[in-house]
Amino acid sequence: MTTAAPELLTVPEVMARLKVGRTKVYDLIRTHRLVSIKVDGCRRIPSHALGDFIARQIGEAA
Repeated sequence: MTTAAPELLTVPEVMARLKVGRTKVYDLIRTHRLVSIKVDGCRRIPSHALGDFIARQIGEAA
């Protein structure tokens, strides 16, 4: 049985979805608020990690 790998987003894709700049995305990664991995030196964010981040932000705002 195999499981599908999560979609991996680039930093520019995350920037577009959150409508924030590059520095903000890297700040979220650096402070461990947004999970990411490195693939051959390139930063990638699993799509579920972005969804989790957004859900936490909504929960904190409530």
